[in-house]
Amino acid sequence: MASFSYTDWGKIDYAEAFDRQTLLFTNLIEAKLKSGEAQNRLIFCEHSPVLTIGKSGKADNLLIPEVLLKEKGIAYFHTNRGGDITYHGPGQITGYPIFDLDSWGFGLKDYIHRMEEVVIRFLAYYGVRGERLDGATGVWIEPDKKSARKICAIGVKSSHFVTMHGFALNINTDLSYFSLINPCGFVDKGVTSLARELGEMQDFEGAKMKLLALFREFFP
Repeated sequence: MASFSYTDWGKIDYAEAFDRQTLLFTNLIEAKLKSGEAQNRLIFCEHSPVLTIGKSGKADNLLIPEVLLKEKGIAYFHTNRGGDITYHGPGQITGYPIFDLDSWGFGLKDYIHRMEEVVIRFLAYYGVRGERLDGATGVWIEPDKKSARKICAIGVKSSHFVTMHGFALNINTDLSYFSLINPCGFVDKGVTSLARELGEMQDFEGAKMKLLALFREFFP
């Protein structure tokens, strides 16, 4: 029996995805507390342009007046994950693992480390070296250089060792949207995508399948 079920929500507005995953998160906690049984789920999706800011986010990391976002067709949400401000949009794999970490017997720190390792291994398929940056979650390219750039953001909420939210991995993402923010609160580091690193657009559906296979390997 698989340790989790996989669903692709396709293109979906952030607000709808938030409501859906919150329901799954709540139901999993209730089931766990009642019976101890977990129905873990991994969801991939692709959002319309949206900026989200986490519980510890600073409002001044949004670099334009909030009223102008609507004119640009960009949604803006204060959300309940960890981390600061980031962008979601077309060409980005946004992943929502609704996982009971007790299913694997590890804590939140190990969970985030495994998610980062999934992305690092994924990038290696393409000959791209992804790395960690001390003191920051996510996956980076050349983290110790002036050219340091983030390719995958991670932000998580957990309760009773059940998780929601997750990661945002830039595949064919329009990176110009990141100029509207200090991504994840950083003012001295850039962002990138797999397409930018390789110099051409990538097979988005194929990338999802590679990523899914690695999740199955690291969360067996």
